Amino acid sequence: MLRKVLIFFFIVCTGTTSAQDPEFTQFYANPLYLNPAFAGTARCPRVNLNYRNQWPALTGTFVTYTASYDQHVEPLGGGLGLLVLNDKAGENTLTTTNVSGMYSYLLNVTREFSVKFGLQGTYAQKKLDWDKLTFGDMIDPRYGFVYETQETRPNTNKSFWDFSAGILGYSNKVYGGVAVNHITEPEEFYIRAAPGSRLPMKITGHVGAVLPLGGGRDEGTYISPNFLWQKQRDFEQYNIGVYLAKAPLVGGLWYRGSDSFILLVGLQQGMFKFGYSYDITVSKLAKSSAGSHELSLGLQFPCSPKKKRFRTIKCPAF
Repeated sequence: MLRKVLIFFFIVCTGTTSAQDPEFTQFYANPLYLNPAFAGTARCPRVNLNYRNQWPALTGTFVTYTASYDQHVEPLGGGLGLLVLNDKAGENTLTTTNVSGMYSYLLNVTREFSVKFGLQGTYAQKKLDWDKLTFGDMIDPRYGFVYETQETRPNTNKSFWDFSAGILGYSNKVYGGVAVNHITEPEEFYIRAAPGSRLPMKITGHVGAVLPLGGGRDEGTYISPNFLWQKQRDFEQYNIGVYLAKAPLVGGLWYRGSDSFILLVGLQQGMFKFGYSYDITVSKLAKSSAGSHELSLGLQFPCSPKKKRFRTIKCPAF
């Protein structure tokens, strides 16, 4: 019930209330969602599947799925990517489906440093299940919700185009980038247009390093400190954490500012990788949310031997 009320206020209070994008804890297991400039950074064909269940103890939890494919295309001088997202909120009361295509251009600045510029176009659709909403005029003081609402049913489907861009720089040990989502801040209102009904721009900055621990002959053992910052209108968040890997296992510990601690464990063997993370909520929702669960599955396909001038990015897989 709480989620249905929150969703209703999100829909009708177009003056100041704004949506926020779904977020994923395993940033690098969902690279195209993090930054479109990641398209093609592995060179060979890559598939990533991601699932997140946020606050499962609450009624009407947020459940988000993504599936992506990307690879480098030599004749285009960069990478192509496809990303599909499905987000369900409030027992499927509000469903968001996005289909994104992206292109990233590769520029080798020096023998040790490369830059990628990414562009992304998204077709987005939001669908509201009006019959799952409850209103005050449906309540009988004695029998509860027994009446039909007199609220006017709006158009329950909203579609729009959205555009994003990103830049990524990396060498053999360090990497960092900036992504700007919802550049045009498209309208996503259901009932009436207002200044607060636009999808607000989101800015993401991320930086990290991969520091080998086992010597030059053992690239599977490393420590990787990372920092990520996001801002979407009045919402601002930072994440700081570290990965520790000894092939084929990867572990991680993160802190999401004032909200949660994150524990991660992953397995990477050959072309397969699998990761699980759990968000330990430390905010006021700690006693009632049961944290958040996230799963990732990745497939890294082989391709023809890479050319010397192509540098793949070395960053954590999760």
